[in-house]
Amino acid sequence: MFAAIDFGLTNIDIVVLDPESHTERFATLPGAGSVDMPQLERAIAWMGHRPEAFVRIGVTGGQHRKLPDTIGQTPIVKVDEITAIGLGGLHLADKKQALVVSAGSGTAMIAARGHHTQHTTGSAVGGGTLQGLGKLLLGTSDAQQIDHLAQRGNSNVPDLTLIEATGGALGQLPADANAVNFGRFARPGTSATREDIAAALVVMVGQVIAVIAINAARAEQLDDIVVVGHLVDLPSVRKVLDTVAGYYGASIVIPPRPGFATALGALITIMQNQVDTACG
Repeated sequence: MFAAIDFGLTNIDIVVLDPESHTERFATLPGAGSVDMPQLERAIAWMGHRPEAFVRIGVTGGQHRKLPDTIGQTPIVKVDEITAIGLGGLHLADKKQALVVSAGSGTAMIAARGHHTQHTTGSAVGGGTLQGLGKLLLGTSDAQQIDHLAQRGNSNVPDLTLIEATGGALGQLPADANAVNFGRFARPGTSATREDIAAALVVMVGQVIAVIAINAARAEQLDDIVVVGHLVDLPSVRKVLDTVAGYYGASIVIPPRPGFATALGALITIMQNQVDTACG
C-alpha cells in the first residue's frame, strides 16, 4: 500500500491506495499546528495501519520537510506542496492544464501544465479569514455554522450595491452586484442579522479568491480554473465562485473531493517515483 498525507494548518488530509485491490481511502483529521513524528504516527494510526504496511509514505504541506526520511523501514517521501497542489487539482478535474487554486486557510494559485507546476500568485484571504472574522463578527469560527448562517442571509444588507454606488450596472456586473463589502456599516443606523453578516463575509472571501484567480488565469493564458481545498466544501462559497465566474465568463471547476487534492498530488508523485525506480 501507499499513503500520502497533507499537513495543513487546519486539517490533515490522508489518502491511502491499495494497488492490489484498486481501492482508495480518504480521511481528514484536525491539524495540530505542528508537523512532527507524533503527528505522522497519529495520521497513520487514524487509517488503522502501522507504518510497515506501506511501501512509501508521501508527505507535503506545512513544515513537512522537518520529518525524517524514514519511519521504521518505510521511506518518507517529501513532496513539494506546489507540485502536489497542481498535480492533484488536474487529476481530480481530469484536465491537462489549468490554474489550480488551493483554497485552504490561505489561498495559493498554481499554473499547472501536465507535470510542470509553478506558483503564480495567491491571497492571504481564505478559509482562515472566514473563520477568524467569523469569530470576531459572529461569535463562531465553525466553518459549517458560518456556512449555514450565510445560506439564510442577504449579503446586500451589509454591502453597498452598484446601483447605490454608480446608479446601475457596470460593464458585465449587474446593478445588484455588491460595490463595497460591508460598506453600509459606515453609515449611521445600519443593522444586520447574523445571517446577513455571514452572507456578506462569505461573499467577500469568495469574491477575492475568484477575481484574483480569473485575472491570474488570463495572465497565464489558461482557460480553466480548478478550485480545490476544504473551503469549497461549503455550499455558500461554491455559490459565490459560480456567481463571479458567470459575471466574467470564466470557467471555474470545483471537482469532487476538493479537500484531498494536495494529498492526492503527493500520492501521484510517489507512485510515479515508484515506477521510475522500478524502470531504472
